[in-house]
Amino acid sequence: MTGLATVPPVFVLLAVALLVAVLPRRVGHGLGILATGALVPWSLSISAGVYHDVTFLGFDAVLLNVDEFSRLMGLIFGIIGAVAVLYSLASDAERVQTAFALSYVATSVGAVFAGDWLTLIFFWELMAVTSTLLVWHYGGKAVRAGFRYALLHGLGGSLLMGAILWHYSVAGTFLFTGDGIAAGPAAILAALGIGVNVGFVGLHTWLPDTYPRPHIAASVFLCVFTTKTGVYGMYRAFPDGHLLIAYMGGAMAVFGVFYALLQNDMRRLLSYHIQSQVGYMVAGVGIGSVLGVGGAFAHVFNHILYKALLFMTAGVVIYRTGEESLKKLGGLAREMPITAGAFSVAALSIAGFPGFNGFVSKGIVISASHYDFKTEALVHVGEYTGLELLLLLGGVGTFMSFIKFGYYAFFHGEHDGEVRDANRGQSVAMVVVAVLCVVYGLYDAALFSILPVDVTAESLAHPYKTYTVPHVAEGVVLAVLGLIGFYATKKPLSKLGRVPDLDRIYNPAVFYGARGLVLGTIRLYGAVDRVAVRTATTATAVATHPERVAERFEPSNQDDGPVTLRAGIGLSVLVLALFVTVGLILLF
Repeated sequence: MTGLATVPPVFVLLAVALLVAVLPRRVGHGLGILATGALVPWSLSISAGVYHDVTFLGFDAVLLNVDEFSRLMGLIFGIIGAVAVLYSLASDAERVQTAFALSYVATSVGAVFAGDWLTLIFFWELMAVTSTLLVWHYGGKAVRAGFRYALLHGLGGSLLMGAILWHYSVAGTFLFTGDGIAAGPAAILAALGIGVNVGFVGLHTWLPDTYPRPHIAASVFLCVFTTKTGVYGMYRAFPDGHLLIAYMGGAMAVFGVFYALLQNDMRRLLSYHIQSQVGYMVAGVGIGSVLGVGGAFAHVFNHILYKALLFMTAGVVIYRTGEESLKKLGGLAREMPITAGAFSVAALSIAGFPGFNGFVSKGIVISASHYDFKTEALVHVGEYTGLELLLLLGGVGTFMSFIKFGYYAFFHGEHDGEVRDANRGQSVAMVVVAVLCVVYGLYDAALFSILPVDVTAESLAHPYKTYTVPHVAEGVVLAVLGLIGFYATKKPLSKLGRVPDLDRIYNPAVFYGARGLVLGTIRLYGAVDRVAVRTATTATAVATHPERVAERFEPSNQDDGPVTLRAGIGLSVLVLALFVTVGLILLF
């Protein structure tokens, strides 16, 4: 395949983003829907291979690399990109905001279709810039949140850049070789740098801090691209997995769901669940087996669908009621049946209930944690590995969280006043994604056919089968435990206010630390400047009036007259020769 078909889609999408900013609103959004939607057939039809290998600053680089992993990412980015632009149009998003959003989509696409580390880090950093601009555009509290977001992603990008440079010093190339990042310091730096994007515990607070702040349509874009591009980058860096990465994924699954349970702000709750669900993907990459990697990317695909749908339903509630807090909502199912129905599909999908897409992909990762991780697991409890228990616990917490969300937003109590349901454009966007969540849940073969690895292959020790009695029973048991857990904790959870996260510690620490550093630097500069000025003034005075300086060191005797500083020709020549000799020694 040659010609226009092999033009890197990042450049097409960036051009469209520029047009969206200047065209009439409906025309621009329509063009954005077509451009992002075209990424779907393009990803399915383009042949695998390396395209547009170039030389940049003397280094080999590949602007377009197509394999089964990048193809999957392009496919789902195209689907959700088109839906999100439609949702933006229906939700009164400004042209400039959508232009920023499309540039964010474009740079994410550029990153996942990169064929080398140099190209990937280039678009990785542009992705941080475009997403920050998307957040900042909304103004208000989003500006400060966006500033913190930019700082942390700048740190993550710097760590990843350090890893890539170290890798080059070892491997001698930036090109992807299939072996991942070089072991040692490069691997540590890469794990931490990518860990910022995926939301490692301790590096995650940018996520719930930022995503609830901007326009509701901006949140739909933000919940998709950064973290999932991070999972893709994690696989490229660690294609064979790593024990610590797997357990970090398990920790993310539990930590995120725990904090989600404590939230009353709808988008903040959903943001913590991004960390939790990405934990399953990170765990799969860390396991490194066919089941692990296949499950990770199946969950990437499914998570993008149901998480975007959840943010769209929350956005419609905010759009119609103006309320963000679950404490101020209730009884909306009667007045917003389409939104409530879409939420129910998304909630059952993310929780992994049988019949919905999350059940399929989450099940693959849990199976990998059971069958493929026993030899590496640090902890065993009976037949369960420690990682498997963490993922199952995360599943119970997910059911609890979304029972809470649905109960307080849609089914509990009554909402004061009349509330309209989603408008036509919002409804179409939500229904399309809800249908896909059900299709990929009931017809798991449709999902398996687009995965980069075959998780059902008979050659595997434990080929994956979705609808087995033990697997379905596991999903139902997790749901029952989640229901019991919610009703057991409903009363104490309802009394909670805002629960502090780690950012309560390091946001002030960074602020006052940076403030102290700046003030200290300014004061040090001032002190040095004053000393320099005094020294220069004194030197000028000595050179101009040396006899006055000499008078200070001579005994005061008015009868002797003024001090005279004169030297003969011989002494002058000697002093000049001495200075020339010292100068030559210093030069040579």
